[in-house]
Amino acid sequence: MDSIELNPTIEVPADVLAVLTEISREINSTLNLDEVLSSAATRIKRLIDFEIFAVLLIDDRTDNLYFRFAIGHRPEVVSHWRIPLGDGIIGAAASTGQAIRVGDILKDPRYLSAVDAVRSELAVPLISRGRVIGVMDIESRQLDYFTPAQQRILTLVASRIATAIVNAQLYESAQKQAETLLLLNEIGREANSSLQMEEVLRRAAELAKRLIDYQIFSILLKDDVEGVFRHRVNVKFGQHVQEKATVPIYEGIIGAAASLRQPVVVPDVTLDPRYRMVNAETRSELAVPMIFKNRVVGVMDLESPQLNYFTPEHVQVLSILAAHLAVSIENARLYEQVARDEARMERDLNAARRIQGALLPRLPGKEFGLDIAARVVSSRELSGDIYDFIRYGPQDLGVALGDVSGKGSAAALYGAVAVGTLRSLGSQKPRPANMLRAINGFLGERLIEGRFMTLCFATWHRRHRRLRIANAGQEQPLLYHQGDCAKIPLAGFPLGIFEEVTYDERSLILNPGDIVVFYSDGVGDAQNANGEFFGYTGLAKLIVAHHALSADAIADRILEEIDRFSGGQHPTDDRTLVILKVA
Repeated sequence: MDSIELNPTIEVPADVLAVLTEISREINSTLNLDEVLSSAATRIKRLIDFEIFAVLLIDDRTDNLYFRFAIGHRPEVVSHWRIPLGDGIIGAAASTGQAIRVGDILKDPRYLSAVDAVRSELAVPLISRGRVIGVMDIESRQLDYFTPAQQRILTLVASRIATAIVNAQLYESAQKQAETLLLLNEIGREANSSLQMEEVLRRAAELAKRLIDYQIFSILLKDDVEGVFRHRVNVKFGQHVQEKATVPIYEGIIGAAASLRQPVVVPDVTLDPRYRMVNAETRSELAVPMIFKNRVVGVMDLESPQLNYFTPEHVQVLSILAAHLAVSIENARLYEQVARDEARMERDLNAARRIQGALLPRLPGKEFGLDIAARVVSSRELSGDIYDFIRYGPQDLGVALGDVSGKGSAAALYGAVAVGTLRSLGSQKPRPANMLRAINGFLGERLIEGRFMTLCFATWHRRHRRLRIANAGQEQPLLYHQGDCAKIPLAGFPLGIFEEVTYDERSLILNPGDIVVFYSDGVGDAQNANGEFFGYTGLAKLIVAHHALSADAIADRILEEIDRFSGGQHPTDDRTLVILKVA
């Protein structure tokens, strides 16, 4: 066994110099580390006819040597062997910085048996700028195969290769960083491509795998109510598994990452008292909190069966991924909450719509001497328009049509209160003006900001064919009489704005064939593509044109014509009609 100290006066044979020149030229022509090492091995073999060749580099995190390039070694050795500095002939060369030549490895207790029947070995450290970065190792099945001259040659080659390796490593690192940045940019887009929680979490596992070759991966989301983290994604050695266990928010490495609001790296979990054993094979762990607007929404947890597996680069890229996923998870959570709220509201609205439909009054019978039709076309799930019929006597009838300000459930509820008031007062059989005044007084005592309603109320006395009518801000009804159709001129303040209001009342004597049409503003305000309104004139023309039809048929024609006029567009306001035709 010899160590060597280079002597610059040593003469180098011309063929060796030629090979060294080729090696220098080849290794400096590329920054690809695989190409550098492969080219060097080819050139070295011309000088030293080796059987087994390897280049091992030092992992600065663990101070272990790992195989970076090998010829003649078993695949499992190349993949799995890690040699601590100082162990074996290779480790000794790395720790001392001196070449080691062993003529008979059976006589050297340091030898680590990697290849069967090996008898001699030559290990030369790779030194760049005074620092050992690895070892070049060649082995033979022959005793005393390597000579001092070969040792000197390999030492000269190693000095040149070491610099090329450092340059290639720097290039690889820069290239990897560039690729990682591109990948993170792509991941940022993909992470926000879905609002479905399960899809977001599934994609998170896939995206993390593209950044780091993990063995065990989990995403735990914070449950603020229970004070725990719940497993939502668990991947073990490529298989998705179910994990029902929870982690208290302040316990374990996961709790530490959440409390500290920063990544926690544990090189050896057996030495960390915070570790809670879930996977017996785990040796190292990395927990990265996912933070949204200064609030921890979850933790991304990675575990490895290898000691000291997670690097600062892993921490950096996974922290960036965690920031993207925190936004995606929060968006998905909010979307799910909105979806649940919308589903609940839809159920409530459907139930309210059924109830509102069931509460619509039945049309009075023929005993009142009227042919009556009523229609409601809602612009939303619930209508803010109301109509009602109140029996004043065996042949006397009260008729109401109103419109609550606003739309939707609030308008429908306000309208239901008004209808209830109308019916409770109906037992007293007040005249129309008094009815409006009483309802206004009731609503005025319970003023609700921004809420009021318009209402037209009429009473019909069959024996005298008398229609009494009063109006509180509602569209003025139309009267068809003797071939002409015009408004019944009546005005008044809407209900629920002022407490003390009086209303005017008109009395009309109707003839058989006369038609009275009550309608809400959604009828006249219907617009066509040019922005023109259907208006009361369009409605009056229709009534004149179809006055001979039944009340039902007239109502249908009106709604059909409005729909055609507006191009079939969904109504922007409720359309309500009540038609009375004197029999």
